[in-house]
Amino acid sequence: MTSTPSTTPDRGLLHHRAEGPSTAPPLLLGPSLGTSTALWDAVAPELSVTHRVVRWDLPGHGHSPADLIGPGATVGELAGLVLALADSLGIHRFAYAGVSLGGAVGLHLAVHHPERVESLAVICSSAHFGGSAPWEERAARVRREGLAALADSAPSRWFTPGFTVPGLVADHRAADPAAYAACCDALAAFDIRDGLSSITAPTVLLAGREDPATPPAHLREIADAVPGAALTEIPDASHLAPCERPEAVLAALRSHFSGAPKRGTAVRRQVLGDAHVDRAQERQSGFTAPFQDFISRYAWGEIWADGTLSRRERSLITMTALVAQGQYEELALHIRAARRNGLSDDEIGAALLQTAVYCGVPAANSAFAVAQRVLAEDDTGR
Repeated sequence: MTSTPSTTPDRGLLHHRAEGPSTAPPLLLGPSLGTSTALWDAVAPELSVTHRVVRWDLPGHGHSPADLIGPGATVGELAGLVLALADSLGIHRFAYAGVSLGGAVGLHLAVHHPERVESLAVICSSAHFGGSAPWEERAARVRREGLAALADSAPSRWFTPGFTVPGLVADHRAADPAAYAACCDALAAFDIRDGLSSITAPTVLLAGREDPATPPAHLREIADAVPGAALTEIPDASHLAPCERPEAVLAALRSHFSGAPKRGTAVRRQVLGDAHVDRAQERQSGFTAPFQDFISRYAWGEIWADGTLSRRERSLITMTALVAQGQYEELALHIRAARRNGLSDDEIGAALLQTAVYCGVPAANSAFAVAQRVLAEDDTGR
């Protein structure tokens, strides 16, 4: 895995930080007003295991140049800066997740540049931010007084009582007032409700249940308008959910962007059969649910779903490994799976005979006993 903080050598580009393999599917992460790439510190490293994650700073925030936007800026201009950044990195089509203003940028991209957005996650955001007046007033205040007073009140606007992230509050205080005010202008003019029904990218909405700025009703409005969109409410989270509830946000984004759990369940059913998977799901409890998610996501959604090896070959490898470990109950399950994957009884027998050489005669003897029982039971049941 690679992590490449950027100092944005081109003054015309947003500052960004890239993490993860350069060949992995790209995922762009957008920030909330007043924050920086640090908003994603608790989430991005985990997402970069499977994606080329690119976090970016708003103009005048973090390390992005302040003069990239000016008075009267629009969300469309910010979206254009994001596309310019993606182009500079050789990224044409990407997954996108954004918080608040970053989420609005994602909605704009999905509506106006659908060919660029593979999938979309909108977090603690809105299709409109309460009309223009409050944002026009905030912009005027910041241009007049600076950001000190707003930064002082940031924890109450961003987090549930008793929780804060001092580094993000410091980023708010350090933002360029003119660029911050221009971002307020963009929020004042933003209203994309009429375009939501045209979004074709798979979309998930995440709402902080305690968010006063963009309460769940705002996300529900988007979910109701975007075809096939799903909404998840995160308890004990306010406006900056990736900081306050990173585990919940990470789980939702992994599921949405990888598709591994759904894909994994489908592959698991194809290999092991519906009856086995149904029994496993019926027995699932709160205690075992994380393990079931783990095997659906990684064992079945990634390893077994990888087309490099055929399922016949994977069955042969799996049976050998189970014999070597003495996992005979699991071996019975995978002998049935081997038949389902197209192996003949003779081929299964040949594989077990091979284990006698490399795993030992006693292990192979037990394996043949299991196989004989399983194949006979299956033949009887046909």
